[in-house]
Amino acid sequence: MTSSGQPDGPHIGEVTATVIVDAPAARVFAALSDWEQQSAWIPRTQVRVVEGDGGEGSRIEAVTVVGPLKLRDEMRVTRLDAPYEIAVMHFGQVLTGPGVMRCTPMGPDRTQVVWHEWFQLPRNVAVGRFAWPVALWPGSKITLTRALKRFARLVEQGRLP
Repeated sequence: MTSSGQPDGPHIGEVTATVIVDAPAARVFAALSDWEQQSAWIPRTQVRVVEGDGGEGSRIEAVTVVGPLKLRDEMRVTRLDAPYEIAVMHFGQVLTGPGVMRCTPMGPDRTQVVWHEWFQLPRNVAVGRFAWPVALWPGSKITLTRALKRFARLVEQGRLP
């Protein structure tokens, strides 16, 4: 880990995506933190709360299926600072590392969302070579950006809280 608390090393993947949502930060935050509704806007992924109420300390599972490949992403909610920040720690067998979604108000009805992930992949070279393309698909900048754009549309249309 670096002094800023972010992972470092050769097996790290880092991805950031950003979108502007024409909605108040509190509404955007509520939609982001509705874990099971993430399945509506994250492609090919089913998200569910496995333990807890979705708040700090809760365990979340996101399962992404791409053809024959299946990635189970387990995470723990480490911080909820409404309406500004959601932080998680991925702790699965394939993906580990921190992630954060930040909501920055840009006025009363406009919010910037930044989604940032740091993935530490298995140190085993064979597993890492397999895992990186699978992890890269759901975690790629293009995919995250598309997901966030879909999220923004659903929030703006009133289809998410």
